[in-house]
Amino acid sequence: MKIKVLESLFCLILLFTPSIYSQTSTGPANPKFDAALAKKAGADQLGMRNYVLVILKTGPTRVPDGKARDDMFAGHFANMKRLAADGKLVLAGPLDGTDGRRGLFVFALADIEEAKKLVATDPVIIKGEMVAEYHKWYGSAAVMLINELHEKMGKTSF
Repeated sequence: MKIKVLESLFCLILLFTPSIYSQTSTGPANPKFDAALAKKAGADQLGMRNYVLVILKTGPTRVPDGKARDDMFAGHFANMKRLAADGKLVLAGPLDGTDGRRGLFVFALADIEEAKKLVATDPVIIKGEMVAEYHKWYGSAAVMLINELHEKMGKTSF
């Protein structure tokens, strides 16, 4: 009986509560809104944008320790710097290795096929050290500012 009452109450709340999307898209104006910053980051009216999230996982071919492995990872970092400088790669970093998940990329792209072409240029993918898993992600446009801010954070660089 209590469950039926709770279900009915929940249905009434849903019926008379506007959706979150409509509240945020037609709600009151944001007094902190910065049109120039939103435009720079490619934000929609909610301050969000589309990305492609790439999870890098252990691949079928571990490159043995030594110069070839060192060169591969040097190329991996150089590739990330190039993609970031091009404004395509907005976030990257290592993961803890759980279940073979070793790193992530976030690309300022809405198209997974374009992300696949960019990831295919990375030496860890080319050598088979890692493989990539792709996901569309809708997140804060503020992520676009990370590279610009990061340059001011580290006392040393890669």
